[in-house]
Amino acid sequence: MELVEIFRLWVGGLLTLMIFSFLYKDNPFYKFAEHLFVGVSAAYWMVVGFWTTLIPNLIGFLYPPSVGWFSSNPAEAQNVMNSLNEQTWYWQYGRIVPLIFGLMLLTRLLPKVSWMSRWPMALIIGYAAGTNLTRYLQSDFIAQIKATLIPLIVIVDGKFSLLDTISNIVIVGGVLSALVYFFFSKEHKGWFGGTARVGIWVLMVAFGAAFGYTVMARISLLIGRMDFLGQWIGSVF
Repeated sequence: MELVEIFRLWVGGLLTLMIFSFLYKDNPFYKFAEHLFVGVSAAYWMVVGFWTTLIPNLIGFLYPPSVGWFSSNPAEAQNVMNSLNEQTWYWQYGRIVPLIFGLMLLTRLLPKVSWMSRWPMALIIGYAAGTNLTRYLQSDFIAQIKATLIPLIVIVDGKFSLLDTISNIVIVGGVLSALVYFFFSKEHKGWFGGTARVGIWVLMVAFGAAFGYTVMARISLLIGRMDFLGQWIGSVF
């Protein structure tokens, strides 16, 4: 095994054990590994943001030759510069506006002028809220309504399908009972209250399934770490 591979295994194994040490109690080894993870992640995403956002979307538009300074592929850099040079001046230098907003965000670090960061932050939140509203309406709200508009009696190739019919009835009934539970303008008594209680069961089953899926995803990560520790111990002995 190469020296670099051995070093990688030892670093990964020791950091994994440092993280697992929190199962015993909070300790300096866990804090070191936690802070190292946060710091490396922040630095990594800062570099990714620089190469994938600032260079192609800001610096390259304001000064196209700068693309060649940061690219290891001259042909690709030349194609990018040619496409940027073909942009109209107002589209090209209009990038100064987001540059100013970005600098205003950094004023958060200066107490005397930190109020300036509220303007770009308000713009970001407002834009994200507006665009996500339409996106969620289409992907969640309208899509769920369309998924519920299904026939209660299913006929497949001219024959009655019992399983599909039961499945559709459960889906439609579950959706309606869950909606009844969230209808608070009427007191939950009688048949209305019974339907609301069925809605509670539907919600609990849905939440339980979602939680179980999340737990299984975390278990898969744990299995990966334990497998890595096995490789590390195998390299030692």
